[in-house]
Amino acid sequence: MKINLSTGYLGLTLKSPFMAGASPLGHDVSLIRRLEDAGSAAIVLPSLFEEQIVLEKKAREYHVEAHMEGFAEATSYLPTVDDFDKSVYEYLQLIQEAKQAVDVPVIASLNGITPGGWIAHAKLLEQAGADALELNYYDLPSDPDESGAEVEKRALTMVRAVRNEVSIPLAVKLSPFFSSLPNIAKQLVAAGANGLVLFNRFYQPDIDIEELDVTPALELSSPSELRLRLRWLAILSSRLQTSFAATGGVHSAPDAVRAIVAGATVVQMVSCLLRFGPEHLRLIIDEFTEWMAAHEYHSVKQLRGSMNLRHSPDPTGFERANYLRILQGWRV
Repeated sequence: MKINLSTGYLGLTLKSPFMAGASPLGHDVSLIRRLEDAGSAAIVLPSLFEEQIVLEKKAREYHVEAHMEGFAEATSYLPTVDDFDKSVYEYLQLIQEAKQAVDVPVIASLNGITPGGWIAHAKLLEQAGADALELNYYDLPSDPDESGAEVEKRALTMVRAVRNEVSIPLAVKLSPFFSSLPNIAKQLVAAGANGLVLFNRFYQPDIDIEELDVTPALELSSPSELRLRLRWLAILSSRLQTSFAATGGVHSAPDAVRAIVAGATVVQMVSCLLRFGPEHLRLIIDEFTEWMAAHEYHSVKQLRGSMNLRHSPDPTGFERANYLRILQGWRV
């Protein structure tokens, strides 16, 4: 039986629902080629951060103003934009090199949380050749005077601003910690997002009790993290007509099946590829295809959303009733 793995994501036609998510693997063009060879249907590049752009802009302004206090004849020695926009320049170069190296879509990633001039750089990513843009909204509100509505307004303002800068497809990568996730998801799509990426992983800091210092801590994802994604994929995909990417917790072919039947258009894989290398993706795709054949699914389209809130034989499993059922079913 011939299996059709193709799917549509953000308006792009992909050969399969498997793609490499934003990670250090995307920094190296040789690794990007290996990801394509292993079957990655698209490549999400590592993020260009708002902080990088803003800091380099401030550095440029500081050095230019310092030189301006000298003699007028010395203006020819003013630092150029490229002297201080190194991160931006290198990122644009990475997009161009990746586009030359592979045939699959290359998706740029922009990471930030505030509206501002840095958003104009989204246009540069498009001009460099990016096929789509993933806006990574990594926000951790800590001001007790800022309301949830203000946090949402900031996110929507930023998405509208980016949408005004680019014409390429736009995905928004967000966290699960909004007070009403279905509502903000609906508003993000209305603001111009062509798809949603579920979810951002918040890296939790640790405390060094000997040095009494806060230390960064990075742990790769585990399959157990997929459950949160499954719940919201099942709920959101039954109510919104848009693309959904599952990221975080997809480590195997069965994980990918779960995400897609819940409603994912694509799955983004990172942690298992960092552990086992890009070639591990081919094994997962082969096992996924074998599962589809064994269960008589002819296409990913047939599979997608078959267990979401609308189609599940027991939709209460994704809602509050599941909480009650689990607790009452526990026996000591």
